[in-house]
Amino acid sequence: MFPKYRLVGYCGLPGAPALGRLGDGDPGKRASEIEKTARKYAGGREALPVLELLATVANPNAGPDGEYRTRTPGKTIRRFHELARKNDALLLLNIQPGRAGMLDEVRALEEWLEHPDVGVALDPEWDMGPGQTPGETYGRTGGGEINDVADHLSKLVDEHDLPHKPLVFHQVATSVLSDEKKLRPADGVTLIKSADGIGSPGLKRATWRQLVEDMPDGLHTGFKLFYEEDAEGSRLMKPPEVLKLRPEPEYVMYE
Repeated sequence: MFPKYRLVGYCGLPGAPALGRLGDGDPGKRASEIEKTARKYAGGREALPVLELLATVANPNAGPDGEYRTRTPGKTIRRFHELARKNDALLLLNIQPGRAGMLDEVRALEEWLEHPDVGVALDPEWDMGPGQTPGETYGRTGGGEINDVADHLSKLVDEHDLPHKPLVFHQVATSVLSDEKKLRPADGVTLIKSADGIGSPGLKRATWRQLVEDMPDGLHTGFKLFYEEDAEGSRLMKPPEVLKLRPEPEYVMYE
């Protein structure tokens, strides 16, 4: 996957524009839009558009199973998988587990992960412990938990003779990932750490430096931009500014 490609995507859920650009308006138009945006980030690589669909969404209500999360219906995932294929894009299934197990939510998506153009994105800040409620506090994911997901994806890659699968984890602060030094590569899995901080260009650069410092070997980098939150009192960073970050982000995602 790297260094041949640079991934550039939108995230979201249809009918929920507050959760990201992908869910704001017609998904077909958004897919065409991200394809054009991706070309601005090529920087000597092939631009690869990404649709990052929220497949498990944390919510403040326990729900019937007490897990504080809702799973996106299969028909919606199928629609976005077809849209991704139509636009030569990758589909990433984003998981906000609530109080459910991260690996359990990945396993629930296995019928989609057996496809060569579907990967996983994890949101540690929505990984709640006992007694925690989404929206009231940040959750936390351990490096060992991410390794377990990577190992599971590695087995799927091997069993189904698939190309490398991207495994992204979005990190809004150092506190949402414990035991980062335990992270290790898994065969057939490309592990991407995506800096998820909000703010002005200066604040985002500072968050970036903090999150990429002393990363374990084998990790690739991603960078998240927020159309509304970043622009409040400031402005959205431009592609040339993002590409000047070091190390250079290999996945750029807009919310």
